Amino acid sequence: MNMDKSVKAQAQKRINIIKGQLDGLLKMIEEGKYCVDLLNQSLAIQNSIKSLDTLLLERHLKTHAVDQFQHDADKASKELLELFKRAHR
Repeated sequence: MNMDKSVKAQAQKRINIIKGQLDGLLKMIEEGKYCVDLLNQSLAIQNSIKSLDTLLLERHLKTHAVDQFQHDADKASKELLELFKRAHR
């Protein structure tokens, strides 16, 4: 997969933020921080991952999905439907 340099840089930046958030959560757990604070940090991490997912999905839709729908719409539909189902479990 040849990822656009801008998208790649954005994805790497978001992943680094997520790593930092995870490290922060681990430190909070080790320090015995208040459960609500832990949950708030966990929710922030989940939102960051959703943001990364959105970036990657947007890129896929703008590049690969367009081509797939022109050449094999059934496969493209099934792939996106399966992804949607996995995201909403």
